[in-house]
Amino acid sequence: MGTRSFNFLFKESIYPMAVVDHQMRFLNHSKLWLKDLDIADPDIIGKSFYDVVPNVTQEIKEMHEFCLQHRTKLNKVQKIIQPDGRPQWLNWQIKGWNNKEHNQSGLLIVAEDITMEKKNEELLLNVQNVANIGGWEFDFITNKAYLSDTTKKIHELPLDYEMNLDKGLDFYKEGEHRRRITEVVNKAITNGTPWDIETIIITANGHERWVRSIGKCEIVNNKCIRIFGTFQDIDEKKKIEIHNKEISERLTMATTDAARIGIWEYDIPNETVSWDDNLYRIYGVGKNDFDQTIDAWEAIIHPEDKTRCHDEIVMAIAEDRKCTIEFRIKWPNDELRYIRSEFTISRYQDGKPTRMIGATWDITETKTTERKLKNLLEVTNGQNESLLNFAHIVSHNLRSHSSNLSMLTSFLNTEENEQEKKSLIKMLTDASISLNETVTHLSEVVHVKTNSVEKMKKIKLRQAVTDVEKNISALLKEKEAVCNIDIDDSLFIQAVPAYLDSIFLNLFTNSLKYCSPKRTPIINVAAKQNNNKVIITFSDNGQGIDLDKHGNKIFGMYKTFHRHKDSKGIGLFITKNQIEAMKGSIEVESIVDKGTTFKLMLRRNI
Repeated sequence: MGTRSFNFLFKESIYPMAVVDHQMRFLNHSKLWLKDLDIADPDIIGKSFYDVVPNVTQEIKEMHEFCLQHRTKLNKVQKIIQPDGRPQWLNWQIKGWNNKEHNQSGLLIVAEDITMEKKNEELLLNVQNVANIGGWEFDFITNKAYLSDTTKKIHELPLDYEMNLDKGLDFYKEGEHRRRITEVVNKAITNGTPWDIETIIITANGHERWVRSIGKCEIVNNKCIRIFGTFQDIDEKKKIEIHNKEISERLTMATTDAARIGIWEYDIPNETVSWDDNLYRIYGVGKNDFDQTIDAWEAIIHPEDKTRCHDEIVMAIAEDRKCTIEFRIKWPNDELRYIRSEFTISRYQDGKPTRMIGATWDITETKTTERKLKNLLEVTNGQNESLLNFAHIVSHNLRSHSSNLSMLTSFLNTEENEQEKKSLIKMLTDASISLNETVTHLSEVVHVKTNSVEKMKKIKLRQAVTDVEKNISALLKEKEAVCNIDIDDSLFIQAVPAYLDSIFLNLFTNSLKYCSPKRTPIINVAAKQNNNKVIITFSDNGQGIDLDKHGNKIFGMYKTFHRHKDSKGIGLFITKNQIEAMKGSIEVESIVDKGTTFKLMLRRNI
């Protein structure tokens, strides 16, 4: 908006306001400023404020100086006497400003005429007197006191009772209430300050009673000669108010303290934050340690959640919507807490955001409970998966051993060569030993109740592979397969023995089952370490798999990719689940009629 448009809006403002520089010279003013303050001279730009408004009080001048120095805002209601003797009440609103770019400063001053409001207040006081609100007066010249009949009745005094100032103060309940009335009376006598307070008196009959005391003083030659005012019995009203307050406090305790709910407000233009006491407790921050800025709040948020929270607030302001965010904070003792906050946006009439009001509560216990439930579900799923895995392992592994033993027995029954018989008997012995080890491993699997990682052991990788090779020696012999194992003897991994046995057994038998009839089956098993991982490659030159066609379901249950009478579609599904249960992973590369390579990544034992 251009300067000309701004000046026009300022001149036509519905408020009597003016802008002065640091020397209190007028820079600009609205038309109402001249009208409401009865300023006859329309050309006041550049003139001193105190020349234009000569009847301003010393207190207002001191407020001007304070706002200039501290760039703050002050309000004050003052009564001034116009040159024609007419009293005028003004509500002064004074705000310091500073233009750093042009190195300028000054005040924005609003002088709202509230004379009619003050007259209405005086009229109301008269109505209260008519409505049997008691009056009183102490004359310091005669040292006499006057109490209206209503005031005496409130004190439970006889109508002929004679009062003085000391007696009057003694009726106030000893302690805080007597201290307060003594203080305001002394201020009135010394400075002419009026008062309006609510206190407790002890009546002549010993009853406690809440009263409202309003007092003013009359000054002559800078000396207080008389104080007078009204006296109202507010006992019933005050007791109801106190009762309601107690109920409200109990409700607050139930809905905020017990629920750990804190209320906050964010002044968007000034970027300042206001918290209630609960919020300090929720954030674990002392009042003296929080400077009430949006930056100070963001500093408490967990670094990983800070950007997301900032973006959520920016989007909520831009879209003018109610918002709920959850984030983590760290208490000064490094304890992690989970927080949820809901807030809405308030706006000026021109649509600009003015403030954000919200409620915040600690959801750490809820999050902890959710995490326990999630862990319980994971444990339950893990147990179910372990049972399913166990059933498949039993079926798959024992069937492989059974086939191997059956085949060796068949060879032995038909073999006539003694040397070959001895060789077959040795294979049978090895197969029996392997079967016994498998049954032992399966027994271990039964005891895996929750997490397979807890049952993992240090295993020599080469030994594990060669043991499986021995288990299927008959199959290798039948297929005339060549097996190359390139694994260093010093390489150890962390694994569940039964799972590892099942994985290698499945990969070996798959390579033999789906070997190519065009060439001698060749199986290559190699391994290398990579930091805390061991990468195992298991390759063959078999029929291969069309990954373009089957790549997304190769590890699915009951998925087969070749026409083979023994294909069940279970092996690779089991293998993948077993590897992942040991916090590992498996990948596959394959070319049709060229062969397949599986890459296994397992944890290295250091």
